[in-house]
Amino acid sequence: MRSPDTTSWHSATWQTKVAQQQPTYADPKALEGAVAHLSRLPPIVVSWEIDALRERLAAAQRGQAFLLQGGDCAETFADCESDTIAKKLKILLQMSLVLLHGLKKPIIRVGRMAGQYAKPRSVDTETRNGVTLPSYRGDLVNRPEFTAEARAADPELLLRGYERAALTLNFVRALVDGGFADLHHPEYWDLGFMKHAQLKDAYQHIVNSIGDALDFFEGISGRGVAEGTLADFYASHEGLHLLYEQAQTRFIPRQNRWYNLSTHMPWIGMRTAQLDGAHVEYMRGISNPIGVKVGTAMDSTWLQGLVTTLNPQNQPGRLTLIHRFGAKDIEASLPRAIEAVRQTGQAVLWICDPMHGNTETAAGGLKTRRFENILKELDLAFRIHADMGSYLGGVHIELTGEDVTECTGGARGLTDADLQRAYRSSVDPRLNHEQALELAMLIAERSQTRRADKRASTAP
Repeated sequence: MRSPDTTSWHSATWQTKVAQQQPTYADPKALEGAVAHLSRLPPIVVSWEIDALRERLAAAQRGQAFLLQGGDCAETFADCESDTIAKKLKILLQMSLVLLHGLKKPIIRVGRMAGQYAKPRSVDTETRNGVTLPSYRGDLVNRPEFTAEARAADPELLLRGYERAALTLNFVRALVDGGFADLHHPEYWDLGFMKHAQLKDAYQHIVNSIGDALDFFEGISGRGVAEGTLADFYASHEGLHLLYEQAQTRFIPRQNRWYNLSTHMPWIGMRTAQLDGAHVEYMRGISNPIGVKVGTAMDSTWLQGLVTTLNPQNQPGRLTLIHRFGAKDIEASLPRAIEAVRQTGQAVLWICDPMHGNTETAAGGLKTRRFENILKELDLAFRIHADMGSYLGGVHIELTGEDVTECTGGARGLTDADLQRAYRSSVDPRLNHEQALELAMLIAERSQTRRADKRASTAP
């Protein structure tokens, strides 16, 4: 792989560009000290893990694997506790098991975790009862309480965020290495609060089927299935706070490349994807696989510019486009996006984020997402890609391992009235454990149906 042009780029060149969504700190010297401290701390991930993920994403790009990217809309420091982390890992493992069974291909597990502490905001300030304060921008920046002290951007939170991210990923690695993710023992991933009998029975059938297949292979071959005992797990977050990202960006001499070592796969959101902006400038120089959110506001010229700027060498596995159009706009917008990228001659990994384009406000004033709209957008995404000779290689889901009530619908038929019962998100609504697993089952079921229909249509 050719390295990026290190003569014209380094980890701070983004500072010559306009940087959107960056907090304002009252004490520049304190900020400088925190960033300098952060830059001396050990990396959270290592370069060979990043390279391994990029190779796996290249396989997904070719249709030989499928990416499951999921986690909280915004992590909080309070989430850094063993039970919360284990529950989040459980649901991602359960979803990947279901997808593995239904799609018949390897599943790449990437968590929106271990660093998803900063969030973009639509406006810089929030007003309550005549009092105006800075918006809450995530625990990496300030605190959610509506006081002047809490809403002031605090440089020390950059260090606290690094610590929580490192602790979170370290615990995930310990669980995975200790056999928690062993496909031979999915009973470790107990169903917890899952109460819907049909869903529970269907999941148990999948578990038994995979267990029987592993036992059969090992019985006739006389050896273990190595891949059956391992589940690689990668971390991702939005690369929003550029000083935080810069501080953990290192040049690795043996590879002659720059890497962001705060996460395996950073992504750029719609609000910060300007071609001449600081975030694109930063991302173009790192060797990590990167994602870009694509929405209805992004025209063909903009999208083509991002593709050629962020992956000029057309490196496989380098660039993932995460489209988030919403169920009502995907049929008009996705074909244009696919054709725009095709005209560049570049290959990308397409994945669908069916969450962000389907956010709405419920009658009680809470933000929510309707399960039926999430599923509809996914169904349409699979069909449109297939019709255009493209390939949908993954999904990007906001979810939690907790029994929250933030999205309506699903097997238990949650309604707007149910939202008040357990609405815990401070930013965006997430699928709960049961809804997330149900979504995976429906993706797998529809994939099996599409394969059967294709075989029937080509039969003599």
